[in-house]
Amino acid sequence: MRHVLDVGDLSPAELGALLDLAERPDPPRVLAGRGVALIFEKPSNRTRNAAEMAVVALGGHPIAIRGEEIGLGVRESPEDVVRVLARYHALVGARVADHSVLEAMARTGALPVVNLLSDLAHPTQAIADLLTLRRHWGSLAGRSLAWVGDGNNVARSLVIAAAMTGVEVRLASPAGYRLDGAVVDAARGLGGTVIEADRPADAVAGADAVATDVWVSMGQEAESAARMEAFAGYRVDAAMMRGAAAGAGFLHCLPAHRGVEVDAEVIDGPASLVWEQAGNRLPALRSLFEWLLGGQPCA
Repeated sequence: MRHVLDVGDLSPAELGALLDLAERPDPPRVLAGRGVALIFEKPSNRTRNAAEMAVVALGGHPIAIRGEEIGLGVRESPEDVVRVLARYHALVGARVADHSVLEAMARTGALPVVNLLSDLAHPTQAIADLLTLRRHWGSLAGRSLAWVGDGNNVARSLVIAAAMTGVEVRLASPAGYRLDGAVVDAARGLGGTVIEADRPADAVAGADAVATDVWVSMGQEAESAARMEAFAGYRVDAAMMRGAAAGAGFLHCLPAHRGVEVDAEVIDGPASLVWEQAGNRLPALRSLFEWLLGGQPCA
């Protein structure tokens, strides 16, 4: 039994196989007559819609469960929750506040567990991002991606995934908000090139794509004032994009705040890959569910 709690739970060959599976227009109905439980402690637009429709595309029946309906760690332990769900479902996906909840679920071995977002990682977003870039570029190896902004859970998973596929990453984050050094070391240990820049302009210079995320994520509202001050100068605007390579694309996992971390003329302009990126959440999740449930062996 396999779980995907972060993209590093996959080998480079397995990640490549998932990207190939995502391109298949007629996936097998490996979930015919089966259910998938989708737990959402945190609200979701793209993840919930993509996950539910991915299950439908594989012939299954999705059941979305709000966090307050089961009270993870309060009304019921994560272990008890997943052991019960295993009586009804083939797989569980969970969007949680604390990554340790996913780890507790996986340790039971009751059924495959997929991280739909935690405070530590967002692997399904990283798979969708790579799919978006591969479709835009034609191939991944040898390309470069600049990450401008918070070294958060999305950045963590994307940096590891990029290292596994030969994409160079340049990171620009203010002091105190940089990606954990252990993550950078892990990416380099996978053979990836990770460059930490002092200024956003240095990271973006000549990059084939530029990515960012919100400066204040869910649960960080109390830090809003400090974060807004720290990230001054990190907004992705047209001038910053002009420093990237000709034809460079722009990524944002959404939701976005125009005029804060990105200007409207960028996210709504010709460089934006954001809407394709959002749409690619569906084939990314579909391929992951198919692979976990034995639809096709890894490469």
